[in-house]
Amino acid sequence: MTSRIILLVTSPRLPAGLLTAEAWDTVRACPVFADAESEQSRALRANGVEVTVLDELLDAQAFLDVVGDRPAVVWLAGPDGDQAFARQLGLRLAREPGLAELELMYGSWDPPGARLLDAVAVMDRLVSPGGDPWKRAQTHRTLAPYLLEESYEAYDAIVSDDLAALREELGDVLLQVVLHARLAEEQPDGRGWNIDDVAGGLVEKMVRRNPHVFAGERIEDIEEITANWERIKQEEKARESVLDGIALSQPALALAAKILHRVERGSLPVPMPRSVDLGTSLLNVVAEARAAGLDPEAELRRATLDYADAVRAAENVGGAE
Repeated sequence: MTSRIILLVTSPRLPAGLLTAEAWDTVRACPVFADAESEQSRALRANGVEVTVLDELLDAQAFLDVVGDRPAVVWLAGPDGDQAFARQLGLRLAREPGLAELELMYGSWDPPGARLLDAVAVMDRLVSPGGDPWKRAQTHRTLAPYLLEESYEAYDAIVSDDLAALREELGDVLLQVVLHARLAEEQPDGRGWNIDDVAGGLVEKMVRRNPHVFAGERIEDIEEITANWERIKQEEKARESVLDGIALSQPALALAAKILHRVERGSLPVPMPRSVDLGTSLLNVVAEARAAGLDPEAELRRATLDYADAVRAAENVGGAE
């Protein structure tokens, strides 16, 4: 009987044939078996490795009979790792420890971020013909409210310090990003782009705006990092106004605070308007909050939620009566 059965597990998210040096040495030195043709088996054959494909996945004893008395053999595991077969084989060998040794070898591993590839693949299927009719009917404009909603729900999880909820909500935000990118592929006249374009642009921006990490630039403190970021950003955008780039659709208090911040940063001598109506009065309140080092949006949210707690308390009192 064979002395070693090597269960070779590989990542389905990496190109076939991309194996460790140890795995290549092993498949070249030992007979290789599999229960079906796959990209991995074809890649091995293309590099001179003989792979014997069995007609069907055999039970443990039948497989042992097939491999015979070879000193070592490799079982090329499928995408799911052939867990049922491995378990059955392991139990069989455990009952007869002298029969053979079962060894698990990882020929490749999922790289960090590998499940993002799954997210892209799943979304492609949902948006492609035969997929989900609702998603196929969406546009960037119809999806815009959902992007805001999911972002707010992630924000709520952050301020609630609920990390479990944050994990789920960030997944919902990611869904929106992947869906928008997939829909953008359908744009005509060469105007389309895809998730790789989004990720590529992000990578280039992170590298470009962090020269202290990627280009060896010396920095003294976080303030200098922030100043560098703003300087590089201004060089990239070539903006004509200090207000260019502000998201005008954000909540009014946050918008007011952002504009006041840009005016302050630009040292522009623009006086605040007189409080002649509710709008200008609120704008002056935002300016006072900034001068006091407070976030007006957060302060209003806190006060509003406190009031909501009081409302619920009053409802409970009324219900108790």
